Amino acid sequence: MHASRVGRRVATTVAGLLIAGAAGLAAAPANAASPAPGGHPASAAAQPAQGTARQEPRGKVVSRLTLSIRERATSNSRYLGGLQPGSIVHLYCKVRGQNVDGNDLWYKLGDGRPGYVAARYVQNLDAVPYCR
Repeated sequence: MHASRVGRRVATTVAGLLIAGAAGLAAAPANAASPAPGGHPASAAAQPAQGTARQEPRGKVVSRLTLSIRERATSNSRYLGGLQPGSIVHLYCKVRGQNVDGNDLWYKLGDGRPGYVAARYVQNLDAVPYCR
């Protein structure tokens, strides 16, 4: 195998491990309710009027290992939990953050869950707007 190809494979693997975190840690299911102190910008006051609720976009976790949920859009921020490969998760919006294997987009979790996940490991199933 060519040296540059090996280098890319190593970099991809290292980035995946950094984002995915330790596979041995217990991960919360993607659909579990997660109370958030300080919470999500989608508080009750920020929600649309009843009957006009915005349908949140969804994404599918495509990482091989548990995908780490981070406090901010960087793998250096505090670990908040994990998502299992194949799980479907609600996405509130997207932001630019740490570059992960050529992708600097991160998704802010929806459904009232705190945290961000690297878009590199989430296949969006619906269009995801940028955060305001």
